[in-house]
Amino acid sequence: MFVCTGNTCRSPMAEAALRVLLDKQRPGQFEVISSGIAAADGFPATMYATEASKVWDCDLSDHRSQQLSRDLIKRSDLILAMSPEHLNEVLRHDPKAADKTFLFKSFPDSSRDGEEVEDPIGQSLEKYNETFLEIGEYLGKNLDEIIRKIDERSDA
Repeated sequence: MFVCTGNTCRSPMAEAALRVLLDKQRPGQFEVISSGIAAADGFPATMYATEASKVWDCDLSDHRSQQLSRDLIKRSDLILAMSPEHLNEVLRHDPKAADKTFLFKSFPDSSRDGEEVEDPIGQSLEKYNETFLEIGEYLGKNLDEIIRKIDERSDA
């Protein structure tokens, strides 16, 4: 699960990108979701998030935002937070999730401090494109470790 603020930009783009990567390696074996710490339920991804994600043939047309919840945290084998604030909010909901919750740009390091993925909300399509490519770069670089962590938790 990816976590951001409103669940209409960063986390849906990351969700869609990881889904594409995982479907190439191990089709149908993983469920990838996202949520937001201040999300209103049921909103679509922003127009620019949808457009930026098309570079990897990602389809965000069915995405609907959802609020971070204790249930979503419990269901998740791996949680990647877009900022330290998002990570802290996950742990506020469920302190026991510390071993499976990481700051996206620090993963696989378990450091609670680090650089966030900047929120492109309200900015240009170019900024959304930059954000999507940044997310894609980190996912590609860490894909094997992401799969290993999920497998490790699923087997436990």
